[in-house]
Amino acid sequence: MSSSTNHYIPNLRDIEFNLFEFLDIGRTSLGHAPFGDLDETAARQLLETFALLCKNELAPSFDESEHTPPKLENGEVTLPPGLKKSMSAYFDAGMHLMEQPTHLGGMGAPPTLTWATFELMVGANASLAFYTLGNLVARVIDRLGTESQKRRFLPHMVDRRWGGSMVLTEPDAGSDVGAARTKARPVGGDLWEIEGVKRFITNGDSDMNENIIHMVLARPEGAPPGTKGLSLFVVPKYWVNEDGSLGELNGVVCTKLEKKMGLKGSVTCEMTFGDGQPSRGILLGEVHDGIRQMFHIIEQARMAVGVKSMAALSAGYQRALAFSKDRLQGADLMQARNKAAPRVPIFQHPDVRRMLMAQKAYSEGMRALCLFTASVQDGVEVKGGHRATEAGELDTLNDMLLPLVKGYCSEKVYELLALSLQVHGGSGYLTDYPVEQYIRDQKIDTLYEGTTHIQALDLLMRKVARDGGATLQGLLSQIRQTAEGDLGGGELQTERAALGKALGELEMMLGTLMGKLGESVYHVGLQGNRVLAAVAEVVIGWLLVRHAGVALERMKSNPADKAFYVGKLASARWYCAEVLPGLAHAARMVEAGTLDLMDVPEESY
Repeated sequence: MSSSTNHYIPNLRDIEFNLFEFLDIGRTSLGHAPFGDLDETAARQLLETFALLCKNELAPSFDESEHTPPKLENGEVTLPPGLKKSMSAYFDAGMHLMEQPTHLGGMGAPPTLTWATFELMVGANASLAFYTLGNLVARVIDRLGTESQKRRFLPHMVDRRWGGSMVLTEPDAGSDVGAARTKARPVGGDLWEIEGVKRFITNGDSDMNENIIHMVLARPEGAPPGTKGLSLFVVPKYWVNEDGSLGELNGVVCTKLEKKMGLKGSVTCEMTFGDGQPSRGILLGEVHDGIRQMFHIIEQARMAVGVKSMAALSAGYQRALAFSKDRLQGADLMQARNKAAPRVPIFQHPDVRRMLMAQKAYSEGMRALCLFTASVQDGVEVKGGHRATEAGELDTLNDMLLPLVKGYCSEKVYELLALSLQVHGGSGYLTDYPVEQYIRDQKIDTLYEGTTHIQALDLLMRKVARDGGATLQGLLSQIRQTAEGDLGGGELQTERAALGKALGELEMMLGTLMGKLGESVYHVGLQGNRVLAAVAEVVIGWLLVRHAGVALERMKSNPADKAFYVGKLASARWYCAEVLPGLAHAARMVEAGTLDLMDVPEESY
């Protein structure tokens, strides 16, 4: 199938399994405050409708930007017409209202449902998702802004489909956000003038939206160095008057478009603030708390990157599976010496089945991880929201899971998409098929919103260390209960044993690393990625075993869907047999780890 045709095959059945059969959001989330009044029937219908929209309206412009990328002329960015048509279909269908709270005119859907639909969108056309950042910016202003700021921005942001961007990175700072030099100067009242250059700004400019609201980290005059000296400012492309009406063009200009390996439909800009014309902004919430405020956006963005990677693998697997059933090549291996043997679909070849099962099990496992994390976010909102006292345990669990979602999914999917391409043989190397673009569009996921190692350091040095490992131990104790319990009876005895053994290896690995910290923090630097992967793989194994337990029960009550449930069992069994044993090797590597690498002279590299 050519990438210029409708390339996307969503896995709606597995999404529905996660939401309604495993997580049971019809009972736990839907209809509960603060969410809207969607019930399970309406939620299923919404998913089906959105899946069709993604296939028929969003997917067709998937590769348009490969041939006609966005253009920058006279400070204005113009998008190819197909992208704008797809985005209009998204907005016209009201899908941007799903994630907004009801008091902003939205549906108030829980995170589980919004992340499930996000998977469909980024799987169909990842570039388009970045033009929906205005949805998130509106929610952040709603949560953190003053009443006058909310009246000023929110009605038009939602109703008039304004865009949004998060503006952190600078040319010399990169991931070291605290090194930012963009300045903010007070000019009276709540107004500030912003001056500086930012880089790698997603959706920094386009002709998609009437206005774009930039959330800009800048350092007020006299503020201390580092991240604690940064404040967050609301800087519109076109000035927004106090009554919400549009004013003149603000002094914020796109001065360069990055030429990229992939995601060419997503505009990535260099943005210049206050060069020749003042760039006016408003201090968010009238408090100097920029980095903590920006993390409301960063955390959502990290989750989005993990879901985007998972969606890319699912899409790649579905394309590889379809190709393997159509492509006739070679005789069955059992008949390899029989020159007269009929040619068979490559799906019949053991090596192809091996590659397909790896993609199937990992994509289902990553979806399980992403939607399990989303269900924790549901619970946080039901218990009062981010940083609420009652939501404390769930809030810290969500914080700990985010580096797994972002770091592990993004890193592993880049490796696994190579299998999607490999199943296609030489055809996979051609632009006639979409998988090569999937790979290029996905690679950025390991880099932005904090590289994989930044995620590992965040997990170990912040999320685990913050409460002495209590949150992690709480999660591991749940995994132990499953491993030592009787889920699935004899049918899952082997899988529970594999899970239990992997859990023991993980605990040994963590203990070893903590002991080595006494020698040097470099041990975390050298082993952090390995430990991040190990934690993620045990959590995914746990979720897949639990999926298998549900599948065994559902087979009895829903025999018409037996093939799907057999597939769920196969995924869990393959993963427990092929992935979880690797934890023993990883534990030995951490145990044997030395600091020798840090002693190799620079000139010897």
